[in-house]
Amino acid sequence: MSFEKALIIEAEAESRVRMSEILKQKRLEISYAKESQMALDLVRSNLFDLIICSIALPENLLISLLKVAKEQHSQVIVIITATYRQVAQATEAMRLGAFNYLIKPFSNESVEAMLDKAQEHLVLLRENDFLKQEISTARRQKDYLIAESDMMRKILSDVSKIAKSSASVFISGESGTGKEVIAHAIHHQSQRATKGFIKVNCAAIPATLMESEFFGHEKGAFTGAINRRMGRFELADQGTLLLDEISEIPLELQPKLLRAVQEMEFERVGGVRSIRVDVRLISTSNRSMKETIEQKLFREDLYYRLNVVPIHLPPLRNRREDIIPLAEFFLERLCVDNAKSLKILSSEAKQLLLDYHWPGNIRELANVIERGVVMAPAHLIEPDYLHFDGPKSCPAVLPIGVTLKEVEKRMILETLEREKNNRTKAAQVLGISVRTLRNKLKEWKQS
Repeated sequence: MSFEKALIIEAEAESRVRMSEILKQKRLEISYAKESQMALDLVRSNLFDLIICSIALPENLLISLLKVAKEQHSQVIVIITATYRQVAQATEAMRLGAFNYLIKPFSNESVEAMLDKAQEHLVLLRENDFLKQEISTARRQKDYLIAESDMMRKILSDVSKIAKSSASVFISGESGTGKEVIAHAIHHQSQRATKGFIKVNCAAIPATLMESEFFGHEKGAFTGAINRRMGRFELADQGTLLLDEISEIPLELQPKLLRAVQEMEFERVGGVRSIRVDVRLISTSNRSMKETIEQKLFREDLYYRLNVVPIHLPPLRNRREDIIPLAEFFLERLCVDNAKSLKILSSEAKQLLLDYHWPGNIRELANVIERGVVMAPAHLIEPDYLHFDGPKSCPAVLPIGVTLKEVEKRMILETLEREKNNRTKAAQVLGISVRTLRNKLKEWKQS
């Protein structure tokens, strides 16, 4: 993380040139203002992330400048330049929102040190914003726990017991069954509810960045590591860490993850100091972990460390009592989100929802309901306004004698054809990872 666009507000030519030379070495885009009105106009019309400002500005204009700068960019860093005689004024500017002050004449080293402090401050601000966002998301998610089926009521009863412990939890199930929602529920019913709920989507992070994402890195640890960065384990200290789609973690990183899970201790990338944390781990996967372990893609010892308490979420087609209650929940919420008056499902629309096989599970149900909310012109949503990702009827019954491998192959190839060879979408519909789909296709091509 580094500054990109700076404004220097300085009437004194020597100080202006000196500061400009230092910032140019940092490859910043620099604008200049010699007097207060010009500075105010520039701040109103540009988005600066660093402002170096002389305390010599009239007090009322300095106050206006700080106010406008913060309105334009809430995390802008304003550094005041002042002489020793002006320290009291510079301190007052800090009370009004400036980050810090530099004493003239300033050296290159003092400016470098100040910029490093400012960047560390920005890191903390943004990490704090990240934590707030994660907590906010978790609070919204906890309302989605709707269960009429016996199997889901049993799972929610188990969740209440599991939440009271600190044991690691492994949640399995097809894509879209609500694994993240259950993870949020465990966190919110635990003694860690007031602390952070941090999520890592292991399938979405490039392998080269995953270690840094987990454990953080020190400044200069690798190309582009401009500042120290906290990893997700550190951010989740005293709280809960969700390792989403854990099966996608590269094999070479798994020993380091195992150590962190066992010892609750790790080093940042490029660091030498061990960092200890207290984190409750919840992992999820839509893949068969047994097969993944057999294929030597996942360490068995790591799996057993993570799978202390297992929870398996059934697909929506196996819990049909929950379909209409979930649909009505999404309907009410999505009408509000899309600024629509409250709509209801016709009896025919409800029957269509019950008859569908839901390859995308609850996530697909939410999408279907949102389309109905957006497209239906009347108060009543009829079947014509419910558009599905997959076929509305269940697949045809195959002849006796067809092997499971043949059934799997037909299903995958037919889904790929229906999704116009979009592997990502086909994998979502089938409830498998893109990597699994790719391996299956490679296997059939070689045979």
